[in-house]
Amino acid sequence: MQKIYFLLFFLVIFTLTSCLEVETYPNEPSLSGANIVIQGDSAMLFADFIDGDGNFGLNESDTGGVFSDCLHQYNFFADYQEKHNGVWITMSEDPCLNPNAIPFYYRVPWVQPPGQNKTQKGKVSIVLYPAHYLLSNYDTCRFKVRVCDRDFNFSNEVYTNEFIKP
Repeated sequence: MQKIYFLLFFLVIFTLTSCLEVETYPNEPSLSGANIVIQGDSAMLFADFIDGDGNFGLNESDTGGVFSDCLHQYNFFADYQEKHNGVWITMSEDPCLNPNAIPFYYRVPWVQPPGQNKTQKGKVSIVLYPAHYLLSNYDTCRFKVRVCDRDFNFSNEVYTNEFIKP
């Protein structure tokens, strides 16, 4: 009788766990939001992301081969924008085109997800220091943010909250 209860118990557990549905997401990374928090002369930029196949991030050694191209050495892109007479204008320059540009491009490290479900969900935090804005005659700013995974799939674009230069 004990063997029957034991088998019945495992049959019920197996049935319940096999019915659990695993959430699946597209292989391309996606951003659900971004915001900026000003702290004195620096700022923190936060972005929430999901990547279905878990390949968002770069290893320290990812600088050669397919990652040797300047643009592929980064995976977090924040384009600085200012509001000029009610219209948002991108002010930051691509550091791959202009080596003297103040870049807002970053390398987010790769944290490989454990287990069978490779989905990555998380929040990226970037410290914008020493400057989180560019000098100009306009004072209202924001960042347009996007990320790229190891297969060079780009995410959607999201915008931070507006902020006023100090």
